[in-house]
Amino acid sequence: MTKVRVVILRAAGTNCDYETEHAWKLAGADAERVHLDRVAEQPRLLDNFEILTIPGGFSFGDDIAAGRIFAAQLRRHLHDALCRFVDAGKLVLGICNGFQVLVQAGLLPARLPAGEARFCSVTYNAPPGFQDRWLYLQASGGRCVYLEAGRRYEMPMAHGEGRVVFASHADYESIRAAGQDCLHYTGPADGEPDLHGKPENPNGSTGAIAGLCDPTGRIFGLMPHPERFVTWTQHPCWTSLPERAEGDGLDVFRRAVSYFH
Repeated sequence: MTKVRVVILRAAGTNCDYETEHAWKLAGADAERVHLDRVAEQPRLLDNFEILTIPGGFSFGDDIAAGRIFAAQLRRHLHDALCRFVDAGKLVLGICNGFQVLVQAGLLPARLPAGEARFCSVTYNAPPGFQDRWLYLQASGGRCVYLEAGRRYEMPMAHGEGRVVFASHADYESIRAAGQDCLHYTGPADGEPDLHGKPENPNGSTGAIAGLCDPTGRIFGLMPHPERFVTWTQHPCWTSLPERAEGDGLDVFRRAVSYFH
């Protein structure tokens, strides 16, 4: 069986691309790290892949705003190529800084026509400060192809600008009604250890949103880092908790690979 091909776009300041490559390979994909400039020069390179990933980090130093320069490069050089990629039924994943990029580029929570104002943003945490913690997450519905509907996940987060906000309450309600708020921060359930402390909504996101998908469920962005929990020994309490076969984050990558088989 031919392996699913994944392109991981990196740029100055990207620092999670190797971990993301490792996660995709564990999930059975053939992943390749490619610099943004190379794809900007040859947009047709994207035709060689089924999944595009923008990993975490601090692209271009998060100057101006997190992900904004990377997003501007996408809009300027790769708008048509990205539209062709998505229209071909392929998948797009943005993790942390990559999620910020997808929102800034107008690909999440919906693909916007050129020049149309965004109604969603990812901005500074409330209260302000860098949040670096492990947390519980809850997947809702079944729209997003990367998530198991109703599943609880455990993953780490690390960001200072992860608060999902909307231009109006009506905009938020439209996303919620469509099931695009597909991943939420939550607390421990009955029987689960409260290992990570408060708050349950650590960055103040509207509706405790940790991840969004587009109407097709094929474009997905999340602030937590699934690539940092693909093996059990990556868990901070792996020596004191019952052993698991794998880290929860691997499921995100495996489901995307399975989408094509």
